[in-house]
Amino acid sequence: MGCVLLSPLVCEIIKNKNCDHCQTAVTHLTRICNPKELLHSLLELVDDTDPGAISETILTLTPHLQTVVLRLDEGKAASVGLVLSALQRQLSRLPVPYTRQQEEADEYGLCRCCAALAAFTNPFTESLKRENGNCVNTAEDEELRAELLKFCMRSLREPLLDAELRGDRKSPLWLFATEIMVGERLFFIIFHTVGDQSKESRACLAYLLFVQLINIESFPAVFSPVFVLQCNMEYINEMLSRYALYEKSLEGVQDNSLPVSLLELRSFYSVPQNLRHILSDCPMKHLREKGLQVFQLFINKLDAEAKHKFFRCMLKTSNHPGIEGYIVKNIRNEVESSMKPDNGNKWFLGAEFVSLLGLALCLPQGPETDLVHNMDKIMESLNLLRYLLLKEKELRSIADVWEELCRIKDEYLKMLRVCISISRGYYSAELKALREDQKIKAKEARAAARAARLVQKITVKHENASDMSPEAQQQVLQSALVTFDLMESLIVRIEEITEENLKILN
Repeated sequence: MGCVLLSPLVCEIIKNKNCDHCQTAVTHLTRICNPKELLHSLLELVDDTDPGAISETILTLTPHLQTVVLRLDEGKAASVGLVLSALQRQLSRLPVPYTRQQEEADEYGLCRCCAALAAFTNPFTESLKRENGNCVNTAEDEELRAELLKFCMRSLREPLLDAELRGDRKSPLWLFATEIMVGERLFFIIFHTVGDQSKESRACLAYLLFVQLINIESFPAVFSPVFVLQCNMEYINEMLSRYALYEKSLEGVQDNSLPVSLLELRSFYSVPQNLRHILSDCPMKHLREKGLQVFQLFINKLDAEAKHKFFRCMLKTSNHPGIEGYIVKNIRNEVESSMKPDNGNKWFLGAEFVSLLGLALCLPQGPETDLVHNMDKIMESLNLLRYLLLKEKELRSIADVWEELCRIKDEYLKMLRVCISISRGYYSAELKALREDQKIKAKEARAAARAARLVQKITVKHENASDMSPEAQQQVLQSALVTFDLMESLIVRIEEITEENLKILN
């Protein structure tokens, strides 16, 4: 009879929050009725929660569920698991607050519900601590520990994985994170897959441990930064848009120390590749800028051979002129570094460098290459070539490098001149046609269509030129012609340096 009364009493409490006499009645029932039947009835109420009253239901039932479970004589661990699983299913339906203001307002009650769940687990966690002090672990204790661990890992996935945790120790979700971290098994969980724990949960655990330093004192300090980075790479992939775990893992690694063998690992290949997609496709500027910083940090940690292999891979697979231009800029920096005393190496100042140079000084579609689209890479390639020619004295002393450099240079510049000539003629003709068509109002529609056919492949700041006005299209065409002038001026400067070097030799 007591169990039958639960449903109407709980509904009344949720409907009228100040219904003290109903609260007193439910509290009394949880103390006198059969705990097994009570548990079954309460779990049914949790499962039947109204979508508009999720937080109210969780906050109302959680203390009573704790009372009932503590009264059980057997099967307590399994019951704890059932309760936590049922409550978390409902909790996952609530939106996660993103800002500190949203957390404080807690409009949907998620923060209060998290605190209620943490409070529910407290007596069971404390009982395990007491049992550990007695050095006696029963099968029931191990089962309870496993259920609490499942609760922690589910909480790391939902809601903490989506929460914006910035180290604010007054934040309700930050406090929840500190309470559910399982210090005694952190090392085991992060570096080994346990049961059916999700990668997202372990990724969030690694983030809270290594970035926010929650319970870091429980983590063994004997592991090298490279080992920690290696183990964290799969979690970094899961949390790439947050960057912080990747950045913190890299910061502890010495510059120029990561060996080429690590690039053979799937995670070390996939993380930079996925980061590349963010750099090229992400519409949010601040994420692209932060991603570029982390991308450079990763490059800095690679040793010379690893950098050489990574640059080759990116030049072959990125298919993005902006990223390729950034790689070419890094190649120039590595050549400059290799010329310093005791820094010389074959990867950027020897025979191996020639193959990398061939990828850097390359037009992807030959004379039909879209110079505007590939401007970033071409300009950086010309700057690299100019720098190398200015260092003729140093490079001539290295066997076979100078001859191959001159051959690659001649082929590249010859092809580039042809490409500039074709492109300039094409763009000039279309610009002239566009201007003529704009003068005749009756032909405005034809002018727009003709310009659209030309510039439909030109992308300016993620905006397709075919959607531009005729005036904007004209500006794009003029900018393209200016780009060709810049390229040609660099070519002229390179040829001047070549002539000056020949005069010195003669």
